[in-house]
Amino acid sequence: MSTTGRVTASKAIFVAQTGRAPAVLDERAVADAVARALAEDVGSGDITSLAVVRADQLATAAIVFKQPAVVAGMSVLEHTFKAVDPSLEVSVVINDGISVDNPPTTAATVTGSARSIVTAERTALNFVQRLSGVATTAQSFARLAHSSGVAILDTRKTTPGLRALEKYAVRVGGGTNHRFGLFDAVLIKDNHVRLAGGIEQAVALARRLRPRDRIEVETTTLDEVEAAVKAGVDAILLDNMSPQTVRQAVAAISRAAYVEVSGGINLSNIESYLIPGVDAISVGALTHSARSIDISLEVEW
Repeated sequence: MSTTGRVTASKAIFVAQTGRAPAVLDERAVADAVARALAEDVGSGDITSLAVVRADQLATAAIVFKQPAVVAGMSVLEHTFKAVDPSLEVSVVINDGISVDNPPTTAATVTGSARSIVTAERTALNFVQRLSGVATTAQSFARLAHSSGVAILDTRKTTPGLRALEKYAVRVGGGTNHRFGLFDAVLIKDNHVRLAGGIEQAVALARRLRPRDRIEVETTTLDEVEAAVKAGVDAILLDNMSPQTVRQAVAAISRAAYVEVSGGINLSNIESYLIPGVDAISVGALTHSARSIDISLEVEW
């Protein structure tokens, strides 16, 4: 096996708060996710391994990528094996962010108790398969958008309990994190607008309570775009609009706000949305539709 902005100065705060963060993974988030996953899978004990594998049996296993991918989650893999058995030795061959182009490729090896290795196997692989899938999907979108300068943003459409890990994988793949949750940014969506009685009313209420925060408003029509511009928002989300309507909206906004586009954008149509004046495209598919990568653990003697 082989191993191998475009915004005005007054809107700069929006980019500063939503721009690409370093691809660093929160260790507390990793520990929490691993503990929950192992509790779910191992429970009171791996009864098959306890019955079949001798307690003193040693082994070395290879973590093998069986299809092209952007690697992500190797530190999570290491944490998983160590959580099961701190004496296991994990050697990472391919770090996060590196592309596997010629599978099958060994990305890491694990040495130590054979029983511990096979107990941790599925949980460790699940994390890397999932996170590498997200990173690979993000890279596919980011590559198409790179030359235009349009940022590819993720969304809150993440696997419950794995948001920190999946948003990390987006960054590994070259994407950019949008808000992490409901607590760190004001994004006024359609239901907020209905409940507040209109865009201008919703913006006024938000500014009254959060005067220092940037405010983004979701719009679906050109009339709503005009209302958002009139309200003086920091960012406008153009949701489920055709490329032609997006061009009209960008002209109406005329650089008065950061422009984000979202809704039904995929790899086959994204190029039609890389329109001058668009700052970012948010893609829920980076996380909610990413396909896990085919990875296996192979015991070597």
